[in-house]
Amino acid sequence: MLTGKIAMITGATAGIGLATAKFFAERGATLLLTGRNSGAGEALAAELGAQFLGVDIVNPGAPARLMAWAEQAHGRLDILVNNAGILFQGDSQTCTDEQWDQTLAVNVTAVFRLSRAAVPLMVRHGGGAIINVSSDWGLVAAHEAVAYGTSKGAIVQLTRSMAADHARQKIRVNAVCPGDTDTAMLRSEASGEARLREMAEAIPLGRLGQPRDVAAAIAFLASEDASFITGAMLPVDGGNSAV
Repeated sequence: MLTGKIAMITGATAGIGLATAKFFAERGATLLLTGRNSGAGEALAAELGAQFLGVDIVNPGAPARLMAWAEQAHGRLDILVNNAGILFQGDSQTCTDEQWDQTLAVNVTAVFRLSRAAVPLMVRHGGGAIINVSSDWGLVAAHEAVAYGTSKGAIVQLTRSMAADHARQKIRVNAVCPGDTDTAMLRSEASGEARLREMAEAIPLGRLGQPRDVAAAIAFLASEDASFITGAMLPVDGGNSAV
């Protein structure tokens, strides 16, 4: 399904990013993986036959460096998966300026800069696909997550805007919107197994999402099976946003 495609995945060493890297590799993609955990990244690259570059995507120079890496390594980039993200709990009274600024820097500004840098490279080689990892909290409000929810809502609008702007250049831009997914990030925010079971029971399908559930949706949007889909927000949330 992705054979012959050159794909870059940010935040590739854990959670949804890790699952996506493995899912893409199973389907024949050639992978460029990035993240801040160089040890885990190098090990994953060796396992998958991929390449890894340790980069902090918040650094303003990171997008140009990553695109130069892709062009030097493979001459093009077909797929960009903007997965890296952070979460702080807190409402408007408890969210600090530092948490707000850091959330927007990682979850929005870095995604914009990397997507902006990818467009010329994709255009030179006939187009491509950008898939942003938003959240169901970008579609509906959540308690105690004001910075995160705002950032993921911004990704929804960034996705729509870039889809409209670059469709005639054969660049498709879509987003997945995961719900509660069983990752280290979720477990660090939940207070034990009992809370995780409560969260699962509240989901219409009756379970937490698995990282591979989201990876499968990302792979679909990246593939030619989704060739007439752009500007879409695909909830992968077990029905949460429907109710």
